[in-house]
Amino acid sequence: MRVFEHPDLADVPLAGILSALGDPVRLKILRVLLDGQEHLGPDFAVGIGQSTLSHHMRILRQAGIAQSVPRGTRCFVSLRREEVDAQFPGLLNAVARASVA
Repeated sequence: MRVFEHPDLADVPLAGILSALGDPVRLKILRVLLDGQEHLGPDFAVGIGQSTLSHHMRILRQAGIAQSVPRGTRCFVSLRREEVDAQFPGLLNAVARASVA
């Protein structure tokens, strides 16, 4: 079974998170993840291929924003909301609100 590494958010600089969220596709992914649920690839209707979606998920995971958990042949993705909010209070909501405008 594949194992994904998730960084400790204490080791992730604010610039790293902002850089990860500086892409329109990743902002769309963030808006899906903000519902607090686990999601599969088809939940992210962002108009890109599977390999490109995997690339964007890896960037979000390495920035400490998303968590990927493999179960069987599927990989569930969720937002590390509590951890991100503890390290950077209000950041995710602010970025999500600003990206809609």
